[in-house]
Amino acid sequence: MGVRGLVQPALIAVGAAAGAAYLYAVDPNAPGHYPPCPFLAVTGLWCPGCGSLRALHALLHLDVGTALARNPFAVLASIYIAWTFYRWAYRRVTGTPLRLAPGWVITVVWVSIVAFWILRNVPGMTWLSPL
Repeated sequence: MGVRGLVQPALIAVGAAAGAAYLYAVDPNAPGHYPPCPFLAVTGLWCPGCGSLRALHALLHLDVGTALARNPFAVLASIYIAWTFYRWAYRRVTGTPLRLAPGWVITVVWVSIVAFWILRNVPGMTWLSPL
């Protein structure tokens, strides 16, 4: 594919970089810049994404400990998403077909998300809450 296959990955990378630059500059710990989690507002329970902005903000500032404390799942997911984007972009540029993840991988990911969602709301598992 060559240069033609580079357009879509480049546009996505530019958009992701712009979002990362904004998140780097605007602290989600300060009130008023980002909307609150609607699931938390309605139910009072943490969703799997609660703390993700704060975790990614800390990760962008190279504070891995704080990032893991805010949302360990978001840290792991961001690594997986970056790797998947790299694989997709490389295959898009080289023209090689992209192999999809096997069904069991997708099942493991969904089960992990649901388990994380449940466990972070169990009393005594406060180390999973985004405080």
